[in-house]
Amino acid sequence: MILAAVLIIFNQTEAQIRYSIPEEMKKGSLVGNVAQDLGLDLQRLRSGRARIVTGENIQYTELKTDKGTLVVNERIDREHLCGDVTPCSFTFEILLEKPMELHPVTIEVLDVNDNAPTFQNRHLEFEISESAALGSRFVLESADDADVGENDLQSYILTPNDNFVLKQHVNPDGSKYAEMVLQKHLDREAQPRLSLKLLAVDGGNPQRSGTVNIGITILDINDNAPVFNQSVYKATVIENAPKGTYVVTVNARDIDSGSNGKITYSFSKSKVGIADVFDIDEATGRIYVAKEIDYEKDRKIEFMVEAKDQGGLTNSSKVELDVVDVNDNTPIINVMSFTSPVSEDSPAGTTIGIINVKDLDSGENGQIRCSIDGSVPFKIKSNVRNYYALITDAALDREKVSECNITVIASDAGSPPLSAKRMFYLKISDINDNAPVFSRGLYSAFITENNAQGVSVLSVHAKDPDENQNARVSYILEECEISGLSLSEYMSINAESGVIHAVRSFDYEQIKELIFTVKAQDGGSPPLSSNVTVKILIQDQNDNPPQVLYPVQTGGSVVAEMVPRSADVGYLVTKVVAVDVDSGQNAWLSYKLQKATDRALFEVGLQNGEIRTIRQVTDKDTVKQRLTVIVEDNGQPSRSATVIVNVAVADSFPEVLSEFTDFPHDKEYNDNLTFYLVLALAVVSFLFITCLVVIISVKIYRWRQSRILYHSNLPVIPYYPPRYSDTLGTGTLQHVYNYEVCRTTDSRKSDCKFGGAGSQNVLIMDPSSTGTMQQIQGEKSILDEPDSPLEVKKWANKMFDTC
Repeated sequence: MILAAVLIIFNQTEAQIRYSIPEEMKKGSLVGNVAQDLGLDLQRLRSGRARIVTGENIQYTELKTDKGTLVVNERIDREHLCGDVTPCSFTFEILLEKPMELHPVTIEVLDVNDNAPTFQNRHLEFEISESAALGSRFVLESADDADVGENDLQSYILTPNDNFVLKQHVNPDGSKYAEMVLQKHLDREAQPRLSLKLLAVDGGNPQRSGTVNIGITILDINDNAPVFNQSVYKATVIENAPKGTYVVTVNARDIDSGSNGKITYSFSKSKVGIADVFDIDEATGRIYVAKEIDYEKDRKIEFMVEAKDQGGLTNSSKVELDVVDVNDNTPIINVMSFTSPVSEDSPAGTTIGIINVKDLDSGENGQIRCSIDGSVPFKIKSNVRNYYALITDAALDREKVSECNITVIASDAGSPPLSAKRMFYLKISDINDNAPVFSRGLYSAFITENNAQGVSVLSVHAKDPDENQNARVSYILEECEISGLSLSEYMSINAESGVIHAVRSFDYEQIKELIFTVKAQDGGSPPLSSNVTVKILIQDQNDNPPQVLYPVQTGGSVVAEMVPRSADVGYLVTKVVAVDVDSGQNAWLSYKLQKATDRALFEVGLQNGEIRTIRQVTDKDTVKQRLTVIVEDNGQPSRSATVIVNVAVADSFPEVLSEFTDFPHDKEYNDNLTFYLVLALAVVSFLFITCLVVIISVKIYRWRQSRILYHSNLPVIPYYPPRYSDTLGTGTLQHVYNYEVCRTTDSRKSDCKFGGAGSQNVLIMDPSSTGTMQQIQGEKSILDEPDSPLEVKKWANKMFDTC
């Protein structure tokens, strides 16, 4: 199986095609149908990502994968591309992937006659002795034609004259040069100077030509020309040899004597440009390097050296130089394809790039090996000739290494070896393989009750080591019930920032803490998430004033505490009982006496609210005493409630009644009694119906409130009835009070009840009562009868409803 695969690859890479096109074709001109010539369908070209691979800087052709054709991409100048090399061609490769195929393509560029022959100089001068022998040869400057073949220089034409004929020659490299051959002796006395023209003609159509003027000065006799001791001089020169390096020495002799035998050496004009590469000593014939020689351009150099005596006679000899290669070219790395980013879940062995490596040197200097610098999870593998695949060597993890610089080193086998580096920047793309992680295991915060709706409470934050959408964290409240209501009724969260807001204003007396779960979810597919517990503690605020439970403030009757005139200092008159539904120091109550009829008689306990006498009661003290007590909590700022306590200083009830029944009556009211009775009947009927509806609504409301308080564990506000007894003695009464009600049925009679409890008495007086002391005393025996159990029960129910 391995052998078969190798053979297939070999066959695929050896499928070579060749096209011939003329130079100077327009861009877009058709070169050939690659798909047809290679036997490939268009689908294979597209799926294999067919492309042209060339090491040149200019890509002269373009592959149209949609048509499978090869067209001209850049203007092709054969002379610029190949110079005088023929045939002229350039080669590139068509690379296909999946599986990899390599098809060499050679394009031969045919010459067109777009260049005329040119001479380096516009004028040539010769000095020829009149004694020059017939048949003497005078080498003329060669014309240079950049074209080749038939379009190249074909012949020279010398203007007709009597003394010289033109003889043409061909150099071993195919170039042509001409010589003037003396066919008739010169006569300086008859014609001391000759002016000729040399015409160079190519073979193109249309034909092109160039000319040079030749001036000939006839000298006196010099009948011997220099003769070289060798017809060909051979030597070697190392490429890149420094300027001034000795190459070879040419030598010629002239048997003439004197000045006619003195020889000077020069490069022949038949090889244009050789004087730029080498220098020659005119006197000694020693040749030196004048410019660095490149083996990759010229592997063998040939030129002519001319020896000339003082009489103008010349001779020439050939010099052949073999250039020795040195390792002066570093490998060239060309990237055919490179894929970035690569997913972090890519398996080992995934191909991420294909490179081509070339070295212009020859032999061992051109042998290349590739490696990867450093410790990275990648390796390089050779596939086809000079082609390497860059593949993964281990599993990738973006969270550990998100990007990587891969350095490929290509080294040749020269001595010393030369190398080239190419760096590849690879980015590893993310997959959603990490869930968000909260910065804390538990979040807690405090919020003061009566907060504004929408206020920010706290912010949760989770990080996801993934990136982009996979790291985009959204925050969600896990739905639950608190006190029978959905969590969304209490809290909301910003899905982007994680800021938690209060949806409603909280009441510490109803709910003291919220415990719920926040979920952080990323934007991956499928999404990953994690949870965290959030605890919100409600802090109390002094938002409730004290509530006075005793004494009960009635709207229509006057409640008075009786103090006998025999009371001693410290006598307990009554006790103000108040509560505050707040907590902590907001519920610490203090009692102060704000106003009093006689401030020197009573005082109020700061902590317990007990009203006591601060001196001995005397007969001079007013019977009717009015005390205003203010109850304050310890909040900041503090809140307060005010209660009015009526105190009667007397030993008997008739004495009290004389003070509390002295109220004026409106005569107009008596005159319109009938009208008010009718109006009252209508109002009472309406109020009765309204009260029924209100009572039913209140009962339902209290039932619902009791259910909410039960589920929310809120503090229960204690209710202290009028007949309340506190054995602890803090904020409550220490005595049992019995109440008897005074009532009247008309403007002349009153109906009163009195209650006694130990040494204290309480009087409830209707202000509208106008009964006399005698009437009250007459009924005292009846009023002193104890209430029946049924009446007591009704009274108790009424008092509880009033509170």
